[in-house]
Amino acid sequence: MSTPEESDDQRRADGLPPAPRLPGDAPKEVNPPRVVNISFGLWVGSGLSMVAGYVLTLVSKDQIIEQLLEQTRDDRITPADMASGTTTFLWAVLVGSIAFAALFVLFAYKAREGTRSARSVLTVLAVVTMLFQFVLFGHVIFATLSTLLAVAALVLMYLPSVAYYFPKLPRSPLR
Repeated sequence: MSTPEESDDQRRADGLPPAPRLPGDAPKEVNPPRVVNISFGLWVGSGLSMVAGYVLTLVSKDQIIEQLLEQTRDDRITPADMASGTTTFLWAVLVGSIAFAALFVLFAYKAREGTRSARSVLTVLAVVTMLFQFVLFGHVIFATLSTLLAVAALVLMYLPSVAYYFPKLPRSPLR
């Protein structure tokens, strides 16, 4: 258990995570290592570039619909059906990218506070982002930029120089 005087740095030195905030407590001022702050900025940039890429993709939906109509060989699919389905899909992907960007910012902020599990969640989000960016069609430049920024941010969070900032939880004794 922590004492009221125990700082987050002391808890990290003991291999413990930062003390949780109680409801009504003022937020503690965090002073993460510079590399973690840079990583936070890269996560924000990755989310913004992902959203920007899908906004541009939505703006160019008419060209996408034309390309899809040229590629389809099925006469049962009308241009109206193709336009409706493509528009719905592009809006869904845009909303998804906004959700991912929000998750990037949320968990990157929590990682700035030294929360190890936030770093783990960001790892999973980065892998999922890489898969989606290369499987879904979108703006290639922004998809590549978003992916590269996420990978760079992730690498920074796993550097040995910041390992102390994300302490492992002590193992509980076997019962």
